[in-house]
Amino acid sequence: MKTFYLVTALVSASFFATSAYGVKQVEVLKRDGRQNEIPLLDNRFRIDSKVAEITLLFFRKPGSPAVILVRPDGSKYFATESVKNPDLSWHDELSYDLVTIRNPMAGPWQVIGNILPDSRIVVLGQVSLEAEPLPEMLFRGETIKITGKILNDGAPINANLFRDVVTLNVDFVSTNNAEAANFGAITQEVAEFKDDGRGFDERPNDGVFTGEFKLDFPEGEWIPELYIATPLLQRRIVQSSIVVHSAPVSYDMTLAEQESNEHLLAINLDDTIVKPETVIMQGKIYYPNNEEQMFSIESDAQHTRQLAIKNYGWGRYSVELSIFGTNIKGREFMATLPTYKFEIARPIEAVPAVDPATIIPPDLMIESEPVAEKIANWVLLSLIIVGNLCVLLMGWLAIRIFVQKKSLKFKVKLPFINKKTTTNDDVGNSEKKQSTKNGSKNDKSGEILNLSMTDD
Repeated sequence: MKTFYLVTALVSASFFATSAYGVKQVEVLKRDGRQNEIPLLDNRFRIDSKVAEITLLFFRKPGSPAVILVRPDGSKYFATESVKNPDLSWHDELSYDLVTIRNPMAGPWQVIGNILPDSRIVVLGQVSLEAEPLPEMLFRGETIKITGKILNDGAPINANLFRDVVTLNVDFVSTNNAEAANFGAITQEVAEFKDDGRGFDERPNDGVFTGEFKLDFPEGEWIPELYIATPLLQRRIVQSSIVVHSAPVSYDMTLAEQESNEHLLAINLDDTIVKPETVIMQGKIYYPNNEEQMFSIESDAQHTRQLAIKNYGWGRYSVELSIFGTNIKGREFMATLPTYKFEIARPIEAVPAVDPATIIPPDLMIESEPVAEKIANWVLLSLIIVGNLCVLLMGWLAIRIFVQKKSLKFKVKLPFINKKTTTNDDVGNSEKKQSTKNGSKNDKSGEILNLSMTDD
């Protein structure tokens, strides 16, 4: 484990807390780690002449303006002055001010602002971050507990409001091993802890950050990094690389062959990672009909455990599983495994042959039969009439040609053919021609067929 310290070195500092009536108390901030804060009395403190650089932390009511520092000569330091003053660094947040003064003026100082009643002056020296190394053998889904400490000159920082400005973060960085499943994976930000006594933190304001996080990222080789990155503190610990294994559980599903039977899920434990005889299981089954069922499986020396699942037919089933036991290194663990899901396809039902009688209403079928018969009778009658007419026409033509010895000639007048204009001469000529035709019995070539029957 590596610990990185703040480069800035501070010499011993003495503070005199004074009241309006004079010197009331003298506080000496020692560099041996036994003391790193003093009460702020009447908003006054004193800086010794031997101090080369000092970092102060003032806690104020959230949302109030930044404090103002009054030097011994009466001049003032404002938060905005840090931009143009090389000897002053000032960072103001919602509830605190962090001020670093280089070559401070010796003598009594005063702070003006909405300081909280229990606020104390925290002098930051060599701030360090310590953390317990992670276990050697880890697997995906496991829940890990980790503890970190922030020390000021080797001693915990006991300021009551310190928890509001410091957060411990835990990241996992992939080693980009080409043969591992996490090759090319991004940095996993797995946890963020505060010293506030909430969640998995054991005690508030003890300078110890305790928390738990779940390894829900791909298996492979990772480098754990614990760090504090705030304007107040910037520390980082890079631990040795660890290997996250795949979950030590595999599944075999046997589906029910009949509706009355149950599905069987075989849960197989990997004895190269965990001790099967120490493993206890519990979880919940989600059925397709939205029913939920809790279950638990006691420890057993067998590597395989059987879980019976009710058969509710087709649909999606889900099984959530948590295991508790001891790994082969002798460390107890708790893990929540990825949800196991399986699905039964909806059966395809055979469509029976359709009887037309079931589709067409009976009353419609009764009416359709007379209609068809009427149509058939009408067609037959039409054919008979047309046939008779054709026979009569052919008989008449035969009598006309063979008996009466008359030829058939048709005179067709087309309305679209232009007619010649008739004159008086033409009328006379036509009458002569007509008389000539009537008088000549042998000229049959010019006869025009008249389809009307004659008296002959």
